[in-house]
Amino acid sequence: MAIVAESNRYGRASRAILAWGVGLMFFFPIFWMILTSFKTDADAVKPEFLLFFTPTLENYINMTENYDYWRFAANSVITSVFATGFTLAVGIPAAYAMAFNPSKHTKDVLMWMLSTKMLPAAAVLYPMTFLTKNFLGIFDTHFLLILVLSLINLPIVVWMLFTYFKEIPREIIEAGKMDGVNTWGEVREILIPLAWGGIASTALLCFIFCWNEAYWTVRLTTTEAATLSKLIEGNRAPEGLFFGRLSAVSAAAVGPIIVLGWFCQKQLVQGLTFGAVK
Repeated sequence: MAIVAESNRYGRASRAILAWGVGLMFFFPIFWMILTSFKTDADAVKPEFLLFFTPTLENYINMTENYDYWRFAANSVITSVFATGFTLAVGIPAAYAMAFNPSKHTKDVLMWMLSTKMLPAAAVLYPMTFLTKNFLGIFDTHFLLILVLSLINLPIVVWMLFTYFKEIPREIIEAGKMDGVNTWGEVREILIPLAWGGIASTALLCFIFCWNEAYWTVRLTTTEAATLSKLIEGNRAPEGLFFGRLSAVSAAAVGPIIVLGWFCQKQLVQGLTFGAVK
């Protein structure tokens, strides 16, 4: 018994060490980016200042005073929040219909939606740019970015919500129908409270995808609706002269996502624990 207990103890320790190692490996690029953001552009490319250097806030001051960081950040918040909300407003009813009222074509529709993610973005970039600039007049607007980001993430959102909704027993929905609840009542009073954890996780993932989207936000904006991705693109230099400045902008862009992810994860865990105890 002692040998078995000792083996289990070593097994738990090895798994803990492995988990910490993987976690640190994924966190290292973020750590290095934040570390570099406190170096000057000159020090960031010198090997002698790789780990030991004099920290400075010059990059952050320069970013907020000369590069209008808050306007780019506000555009990122606006487009990400509204795109996430619009995507959920369409995705929840769609996933509900596919999960509880499927037809013989439901699987085909789901596969078709997933196949749209395989379309190269460059294939539709130039036609979209031409139409939005010359005919629709919505180039470099929040509306265009919200629409594009919503359409990009809609297949993933529908698939995730469909998976969560399928785990809810159909008998609960049928019991609601027998009590006279209409379709909107089923979604609002039964479906959302039972699947709120999955909906919140899907919303967080969608928000992160919208926040981090660079291809479309860089190419469909110039100044008015430009997001933080556009600001980062403007501080990129192949010769590495702006490493410190670029790291500061990137750290300021990823910071809100880390805080939001931590907060949402904490709230989800507390909510699930409270629900289990209750």
